[in-house]
Amino acid sequence: MKFAVVVFPGSNCDIDMYHAVRDELGEEAVYVDYRETSLKEYDAVLLPGGFSFGDYLRSGAIAARLPIARGIREAAAEGKPVLGVCNGFQVLLELGLLPGAMRRNRQLSFICKSVTLEVANSSTLFTSAYQPGEHVTIPVAHGDGNYFCDEATLEELRTNGQIAFTYTEDVNGSVDRIAGITNKAGNVLGMMPHPERAVDELLGSADGLKMFQSILTHWRETHAVKN
Repeated sequence: MKFAVVVFPGSNCDIDMYHAVRDELGEEAVYVDYRETSLKEYDAVLLPGGFSFGDYLRSGAIAARLPIARGIREAAAEGKPVLGVCNGFQVLLELGLLPGAMRRNRQLSFICKSVTLEVANSSTLFTSAYQPGEHVTIPVAHGDGNYFCDEATLEELRTNGQIAFTYTEDVNGSVDRIAGITNKAGNVLGMMPHPERAVDELLGSADGLKMFQSILTHWRETHAVKN
């Protein structure tokens, strides 16, 4: 399986993503520059955390208006797994691939610590390796991670099973303690916590590795059906 790790000026978790795929998952990963326009040769797309373009205007706003945006939208439309973590989640919101918006953390300060998440939906292609309701330890590192949406959107997320992860406590003020959501099709996931920083016990937790394993399992099953 071939993963694209999209790199923007200001990305700082691209190496973590690369390491998670190459060294822990054992699959191929390639850095892709934001000036590229196509991601057709890749089986999955990863948007890493960081501060793309210094988070000017709004976090992810400039990154969502660059040439690579076309390739990301096309990959999502084709049903390929698209994972956006932290700043990558913000980019997916700005692209309109996920509903809602990000606000400053409730405490108006940067948060960097390990938190406990609950797997709210274990039937997505990103979460199939987890048990329903499983509690996992994943680190967060963000200043604009307070997820917001209106009541109608929240009800839609609940009804469609689009809430993938929730915080077990109020970490940043996010609506319904939401930590990660998918699109309706289930192939696009945005989350603020960093699974790529939790792929080995030496890092304090290996709970994030199951996400990458879930993606790989889905790809193998889909590939086997096609062949």
